[in-house]
Amino acid sequence: MSQPPLSDRWLGLRSWGLPGPFPHRVLTLLGRPELDLARDHKVLAIGAGRSYGDVGLNAGGIAIDSRLNDRLLGFDEATGILDCEAGVTLDTIVRVMLPRGWFPMVVPGTRFVTVGGMIANDVHGKNHHTAGSFGNHVVSLTLMSSDGAVVDCSRDHESARFRATIGGLGLTGLILSARVRLRRVVSAWMMARCRRFAGLDAFFELEREAADRYEYTVAWLDCPSAARGPVRGIHFAANHASTAQLGERPPAPPPGKPRWIPYGLPFSVVNAVSTRMLNQAYWLAHGPSEGLQPIYPFFWPLDGIAEWNRFYGARGFYQFQCVLPPEAEQAGLAELLRTCGDAGQGATLSVLKRFGTVAAEGLLSFPRPGSTFALDLPNLGERTRRLLAALEAIVLGVGGAVYPAKDANMSRALFERAFPGLDEFLSHRDAAFESSLWRRLFGTGP
Repeated sequence: MSQPPLSDRWLGLRSWGLPGPFPHRVLTLLGRPELDLARDHKVLAIGAGRSYGDVGLNAGGIAIDSRLNDRLLGFDEATGILDCEAGVTLDTIVRVMLPRGWFPMVVPGTRFVTVGGMIANDVHGKNHHTAGSFGNHVVSLTLMSSDGAVVDCSRDHESARFRATIGGLGLTGLILSARVRLRRVVSAWMMARCRRFAGLDAFFELEREAADRYEYTVAWLDCPSAARGPVRGIHFAANHASTAQLGERPPAPPPGKPRWIPYGLPFSVVNAVSTRMLNQAYWLAHGPSEGLQPIYPFFWPLDGIAEWNRFYGARGFYQFQCVLPPEAEQAGLAELLRTCGDAGQGATLSVLKRFGTVAAEGLLSFPRPGSTFALDLPNLGERTRRLLAALEAIVLGVGGAVYPAKDANMSRALFERAFPGLDEFLSHRDAAFESSLWRRLFGTGP
């Protein structure tokens, strides 16, 4: 017999970027509760709260907190398939499996996310050109609909629902568990390379040169530098270190305790001056180099500062992440950078990487061939929203897309244009599931 929710209370929840708090009736998932409340209220599963915008919020509705649904259920050494509940975090998987010589096929930029959240947003990493997105390595998943029915979905069984749930923004039902494929690694060391560049031509040349040699590539951009001339940046590339490269190197150190920001600042310390200083410091700290690097700082440098979003103060920040198709990526990137420079609003963190040709399997998956560009913008109210609208217009004009997991401002017109699988997705959406993002785009949903 299924167990009832452990608790039922109203709480103010936040996303990682938006100021909030937003009122939610929170049910803590324990076991497999019947979702009877969904008959009168819209529900959404929530995880670690690391989505930047409103995709992980259901303001005024019911939030099913899945974080106690966090058991590792089994692992097959022969196939590398891990069976786990949806509330398990990537951090847990890495801490348990890496010492045993296993690592996820794809990891996003923070390890403090849940498996359910990674599936719902079909997250990508620095190795899309070699491995695709997270959904490409989900073997199967167990989904509960609002009427209590539980269905096992895979590429061979309930395949349409499987494709709708990968990247489905949590709107096809409650993900209870999943089986995901891991890969073997020799150690917790990476063989990493760092190169500076000036101008987008130089970035694309580094990408072409690195694509066949390195599994992981990504670049940091100094956005303020684009206002003074060719944008400068730092290109990172890496592979998992081999036994020969390790030599007598001792095991890589585990991550230390994150540094904490002790309280929420009432004001943002991120402004044009501090942004220029931070970008200059980062540039100076990353000269050309090549050598062994521990795995944690390579994949998740920001995880070393807990609650780093508090630097933005009570008003929070927006993250804008888009993908531009190959035929328009360089010209589109140049226009996005010019627009940011003209707006005079500095971006504290700007990341650029190229997606490969591995097709995403989700109907609403964001990754596709081209360049993906992300930047964090302090929330300055209407000024920032005008900039976001201008950036969106560029993306719309070249046939690109904006990442729903990071979004808090996208228009319905762009969403419908960017995700041609929407009509098919709607036939698999559970009407009882809804999010603040969905209401913002579609009202109570098409």
